[in-house]
Amino acid sequence: MVDEEPERRRRRRQWIHPIVAQRYRKGQFHSLYKDLRQDPFKFRSYCRMSVEAFDNLLSLLHPHLTFMDTCMRRSISAEQRLIVTLRFLATGNSFASLHFEFLLGISTISGIVCHTCKVIWQHLREAVMPTPKAEDWLRIAEGFYQSAQFPNCIGALDGKHIRVKKPPHSGSRYFKKFFSVVLFAVSDANYCFRYIDIGSYGSSSDSAVFSHSEFGHLLNRNALDLPGDTALPGTTDPALPFVFVGDEAFALGEHLMRPYSSRGLSLERMIFNYRLTRARRVVECAFGILSNKWRFLHSPINLKLENAISAVKAACVLHNFVRQRDGFNFEDSLEHSMERSNFTGVRGNRHGATIRDKFADYFMLPEGEVPWQLQAI
Repeated sequence: MVDEEPERRRRRRQWIHPIVAQRYRKGQFHSLYKDLRQDPFKFRSYCRMSVEAFDNLLSLLHPHLTFMDTCMRRSISAEQRLIVTLRFLATGNSFASLHFEFLLGISTISGIVCHTCKVIWQHLREAVMPTPKAEDWLRIAEGFYQSAQFPNCIGALDGKHIRVKKPPHSGSRYFKKFFSVVLFAVSDANYCFRYIDIGSYGSSSDSAVFSHSEFGHLLNRNALDLPGDTALPGTTDPALPFVFVGDEAFALGEHLMRPYSSRGLSLERMIFNYRLTRARRVVECAFGILSNKWRFLHSPINLKLENAISAVKAACVLHNFVRQRDGFNFEDSLEHSMERSNFTGVRGNRHGATIRDKFADYFMLPEGEVPWQLQAI
């Protein structure tokens, strides 16, 4: 009997595609990795870190990225898993594009990137972004005083939109011109993140993200182990608290300074705004270094929301890891494409306003002024 429907029969699927089968001869990892390690400049450009930093990172993560070979196939090495993930974060290339570069299956690459990002966050966070203690806050304050001449400052905070693929059934919760989640961060004077929170709806304001974050709750409960009030340099009275600095989106408080309203400013208040802006700009520079090194942040992240958040967390701890070992390029800090979070008018409390006035008075004193402040406003 003649088979009349041969085309309708399902063809037997291949165990591995012939192109993918050439991975060990033509895949980017197997053909480039050893040569890249011989050229430090090319390696840094490819992986966004030095060979030494990569080796240090690999040694920390190797036990968690190593899987057993089976009788069916060889496992993908920890080195290759890390390289694939770094290339995704560094370029933002799609998994389909990485498939043709590394000759790995698209679903395999997806699994590698998502798993490795979670491993990076879990095993680097405590090493490069530990919760500061009182002595750490004092060192951070010294850094701000030396670099920005703002005393008793222990951090600059801000929020940025991270564009993401629209989550299903999300309505307008993530929408503000585009679908996004908010990355809230606190930076020290060395452009390292001391705290991050990501996952709030893109339609939320900075103040709402801050108030609902773990950091905001800890600050409001005085549970951050902040140093006690101390007099500003060159003075003996009054003792003022240590403060974080932010823009107009944040509510004024005992430990949180924001600029004066721009209407009808006196000279004293204009100088305070200038001095606060000099300290606050470090977080903007930190965001610039972050996004210009890990360029998947330049475009919408085409991952499930949970995996997109894991990728951003991994990028933030890698930012600190590389910053502490390799430094940074100043040009990367000058601009970025990350949109700031929503601005909404929020009011502070009287105690915060009193503390801000005392900082403003100090910046007009000989002990607190900087020579160029009058020319800068």
